[in-house]
Amino acid sequence: MCTLSYFLHTLGLIMLCSSVAANKEPLSNAKYKNPKEPLEVRIKNLMSHMTIEEKLGQMVQVERVNATTKVIKKYFIGSAFSGGGSVPTPNATPEAWVNMVNKIQKAALSTRLGIPIIYGIDALHGHNNADPNLVKRIGEATALEVRATGIQYVFAPCIAVCRDPRWGRCYESYSEDHKIVQKMTEIIPGLQGDLPRGQKGVPFVAGKTKVAACAKHFVGDGGTLRGMNANDTVINSNGLLNIHMPAYYDAVNKGVATVMVSYSSLNGLKMHANKKLITGFLKKKLKFKGIVISDFLGVDWITTPIHANYSHSIYAAITAGIDMIMGSSNLTELIDDLTSQVKRKHIPMSRINDAVERILRVKFTMGLFEDPMADHSLANKLGCKEHRELAREAVRKSLVLLKNGENADEPLLPLPKKAKKILVAGTHADNLGYQCGGWTITWQGLNSNNLTIGTTILTAVKNTVDPTTQVVYNENPDTSFVNSSHFDYAIVVIGETPYAEGYGDSTNLTIAEPGPRIMENVCGLVKCVVVVISGRPVMMQPYVSEIDALVAAWLPGTEGQGVADVLFGDYGFTGKLARTWFRTVDQLPMNVGDPHYDPLYPFGFGLTTKANKQL
Repeated sequence: MCTLSYFLHTLGLIMLCSSVAANKEPLSNAKYKNPKEPLEVRIKNLMSHMTIEEKLGQMVQVERVNATTKVIKKYFIGSAFSGGGSVPTPNATPEAWVNMVNKIQKAALSTRLGIPIIYGIDALHGHNNADPNLVKRIGEATALEVRATGIQYVFAPCIAVCRDPRWGRCYESYSEDHKIVQKMTEIIPGLQGDLPRGQKGVPFVAGKTKVAACAKHFVGDGGTLRGMNANDTVINSNGLLNIHMPAYYDAVNKGVATVMVSYSSLNGLKMHANKKLITGFLKKKLKFKGIVISDFLGVDWITTPIHANYSHSIYAAITAGIDMIMGSSNLTELIDDLTSQVKRKHIPMSRINDAVERILRVKFTMGLFEDPMADHSLANKLGCKEHRELAREAVRKSLVLLKNGENADEPLLPLPKKAKKILVAGTHADNLGYQCGGWTITWQGLNSNNLTIGTTILTAVKNTVDPTTQVVYNENPDTSFVNSSHFDYAIVVIGETPYAEGYGDSTNLTIAEPGPRIMENVCGLVKCVVVVISGRPVMMQPYVSEIDALVAAWLPGTEGQGVADVLFGDYGFTGKLARTWFRTVDQLPMNVGDPHYDPLYPFGFGLTTKANKQL
């Protein structure tokens, strides 16, 4: 998605007659201020009061660092956001967030027309289970926690269909199968609220405990060549419509408020400049009436090198149908050039009016004009026990058991809680940063156990075993240590280190050392279960024969207790693979239904166990 965006802009003082609002109605009695007026009447009335400069300001989203009172009041900024890791203060409390958002909001409300800003933040990249009801509940919890900070807009869900795990954003995607991704759009009513009966395809956000959602990245981002981030997706119309587009039908029908455009290209054309799909398909065919927003610097990226012909990029993006621009290498240049192109009628005023109408529709629908200020009433929802239990449930339901003993008659799992001595090993056994991965606290995540509050898998194991069981932790044991210690069994936790976006692109999908060496040292000498922490399938074929049990734990986040819940039989394994687990990278891309489909573990695979809390 987006990283930090840094905006500052100035606006030309010369105005044409057309930039002056024609409506002479007193603002104190303006219809747009009356919540009893129909939505479309309020939109049209407010627009009749707006100058060109005020309209263009609505089309700009600024990063919080640059969302100063001076900038907002002078240039009528319509939106602000926090990029990856951008916070008001170190270890910011809900109060600090609310105060920051309210300061920005007060600046917006003090402008001539008092149009509130909408503040966005990243949330909820990918989930590794296919339970629509659970994902909807996760959306509901996320909405409450985001609102606890005063923020009203999340850049989620990602409804990409990841067709190649070499893509560094594959963990943001629900599946390689569009049917699963379509089911997972149920997170949208979780975030926004259920669309009222009789409505369909109209942006909808149900009040102050809900947030505006964002379906992304339109469209084909999960199908790029060789899985390279922001690369070209080469596909025919049938492939595009049957694989990458279906979830957008569902998202629009469920009232998603915004859609974010992809960095990637489609058959050589940058999506940020694809008028046929943005305007022709999304807006006209799907009848999407919400906001189409760029990705961070997505407009600048229309040219190679970035920002090479910025005037052309602005023209291409706006005329393609983008309504709100997130980020710019030079915001002064953006505003000046956009203003000039509108005044010269290079960009038609009808296109600007379409954009502003959509932005205002979402703001009015959210109730921001009646209730714009954030409050502290939801602060107790941030990291609350109920939400942590929900996250723990999601962890245990998403884990996939890939191997459990050499045959069904001799399973290793569930593990006995009562044993003389057990070993917990591996780089990922006691590291919350590794469990959470990228897009956590910071953009790329952190390799730190002090990342946030949570339970590591090591701690979860200690919490779960019998008090008489001795748990020995050795991150990287050698064979002599394992040989001499007489362990009953071992739990080895290894995997990928955190990454986000293109930094996670991988040509080999191997687990870095010492992960393979730890597996070899431990599993060659004692019965072991290997738990893989990763955002996607990784190379496991060389090791499978040497290990007794294999668990795909994906990125379980803060609630490592959910891993111990199923390892020790308090709950059974139920998860199924939402993506194909390859044998070798030479097979990629390889998806279910392809000719010569020969995976290590096929799409939909997953062994099950029964709960046995007495072990």
